[in-house]
Amino acid sequence: MKVEFYRHSLDEKDAANVADVLRSTFLTTGPVTVQFEEAFNKYAGIENVVAVNSCTAALHLSLLGLDIGPGDEVITTPMTFIATATAILHAGARPVFVDVESDTGLLDVLNVEKAITERTKAILPVHLYGTMVDMRGLRDLADRFHLKIIEDCAHCIEGERDGVRPGQLGDTACYSFYATKNLTCGEGGALATNNHELAERIKLLRLHGMSKDAASRYGGNYQHWDMLELGWKYNMSDIQAALLVNQIERLDSLWQRRHEIAQKYDEAFQGSGSIQIPKLKGKSAHHLYTVWIDSDKRDRLLSELSTNGVGVTVNYRAVHTLKYFSEALPCSDNYANAERIGQSTISIPLYPNLADDEVDYVIETVKRLVGN
Repeated sequence: MKVEFYRHSLDEKDAANVADVLRSTFLTTGPVTVQFEEAFNKYAGIENVVAVNSCTAALHLSLLGLDIGPGDEVITTPMTFIATATAILHAGARPVFVDVESDTGLLDVLNVEKAITERTKAILPVHLYGTMVDMRGLRDLADRFHLKIIEDCAHCIEGERDGVRPGQLGDTACYSFYATKNLTCGEGGALATNNHELAERIKLLRLHGMSKDAASRYGGNYQHWDMLELGWKYNMSDIQAALLVNQIERLDSLWQRRHEIAQKYDEAFQGSGSIQIPKLKGKSAHHLYTVWIDSDKRDRLLSELSTNGVGVTVNYRAVHTLKYFSEALPCSDNYANAERIGQSTISIPLYPNLADDEVDYVIETVKRLVGN
């Protein structure tokens, strides 16, 4: 049997929506993008949503919109995808890493205060694998030191912790609609904020700093536009938005299936001395199912799982250990938990249309190979 690491859950309605856009006037940012922003706004429970072309763009625009740049520091986690840290660099600021919790892989809020300096302007937590960081504790800390919070929600649309959902306590929340995400259009993202003025500025920055986009200029007599600020080419197209609109209606049912699969994995792997499962806190979005094993066996197991038809990947090697960061931002601090997790992580298949016999095969194969 071959079990792909990921298969999307797009359906015929999603495809029909794209076909409708292809037959319409607007292929770029237009009415369907606005329709998606309004639908996602309601689902996320955040007042303003700005659709962009990636989560990386959302992170970068958040930093720019909050006037974070050269000379500033942003505290974040080394256990994340590289875009979390590179967005900080692209804004001209410096990422400052804080180690993660040993049992969750999440940014350790208890250690964040030690990293705050007079140059610190923001904290950038990552809701890893789908589990939220302690946002109540982080918000209290940020308020004490007058810091902004930019949430990396690339893994976490459906999550909840301590009565809080992603984006509800942060100054901005950044989402990914990459090919393997719970809500996908292949490439895409969104920035959400309860700050209306900030949202309006982000809309300006996502499209070159122009005062009017193509949709707002369409119809009637020609209207001149102006360039009000130095912006970027980060807008989402109506083609991408068309794939997203109806998926929002299915998010909860798709989450339920991932939850069922994650429970089966939990039951199968709990109690194994050779497999550690990251601890969940609150409701996980179940974006990824990751196990931690002996680092000496990890790479061999990755190879053997692939040979046996089980799709796998690594989420993630610790950012500060990668060649570019180790040379450009050499760290003297100890990030022992992030390094251990990065050396022991394996992510296995988790998606709604994973069949029961495929789940059973993944479980049997993992247990057999780990046992060997």
